[in-house]
Amino acid sequence: MSLKLKINDDIKTAMKAKQKDDLRALRAIKSMILLAETADGSTSELTEEQEIKMLQKAVKQRKESAQVYKEQGREDLAEVELVEVAVIEKYLPAQMGEEELQAKIAEIIAQVGAEGPKDMGKVMGAASKALAGQADGKSISTVVKSLLNK
Repeated sequence: MSLKLKINDDIKTAMKAKQKDDLRALRAIKSMILLAETADGSTSELTEEQEIKMLQKAVKQRKESAQVYKEQGREDLAEVELVEVAVIEKYLPAQMGEEELQAKIAEIIAQVGAEGPKDMGKVMGAASKALAGQADGKSISTVVKSLLNK
């Protein structure tokens, strides 16, 4: 089942259950999907990779917003953003743990033949493709830096 159909079904369920927080997040996802599908030069259907990138972007935006709200003392608005993050993350693949991420990146470093920090670009390119949807770019970058600096 495509993400669009799953979101539509979940919107109906949330409406029936009167889950306002879930409904708000689901409608935001649906809106993002529709905008992406109707954007200039896009095909009618999104690929799974595009859907994952879009959801990751939404999670990142909401986490950043929540952080700003917390810094400004607006815990009520931060809580709204974090609730939406929790709903959106249900549609993302499971995220890798720190140890598993380090093991995968160590494999990638060996495959690419990276020797030090100067090879970070090569490793990041391969790691980003291999770990798409399983880990965010920031955590991948942090692990790559630590492993290449050893």
